[in-house]
Amino acid sequence: MHAPAPSDAATASGHHAPAPATVLLSRRLAVACLLGLIVLSLAWELWLAPLRPGGSWLALKALPLCLPLAGLLRHRMYTYRWVSLLVWLYFTEGVVRAWSDRPPSSWLALVEVLLCLGLFAACVLHVRTRLRRNTP
Repeated sequence: MHAPAPSDAATASGHHAPAPATVLLSRRLAVACLLGLIVLSLAWELWLAPLRPGGSWLALKALPLCLPLAGLLRHRMYTYRWVSLLVWLYFTEGVVRAWSDRPPSSWLALVEVLLCLGLFAACVLHVRTRLRRNTP
């Protein structure tokens, strides 16, 4: 019989090995980009470049972004997976509006595109690292 690997012993005793730096970095980047998208969506449609004076109903697009925030903060793998799909809706909106809107709305759309790419990359990196290392 062979001695269990340190990770096996840690899991068997109920303790988990510390998360690697990549997992921690990807968690922080994902939460930061998601919060950035929420703030950008609200500020864009209510104050910075609303379609109508006094704000736009398009500010409601921030609501679906609020749903995964709790899951990301609780480090739920399932949330990271489906957010990596949800983000493409916002990416598409950003690309379309960057191409069709006038400044400053087109500039805000480019920021949205960058935040979406950052969120997607963070989610993919997080999921891949956790599956590779089998960490919680």
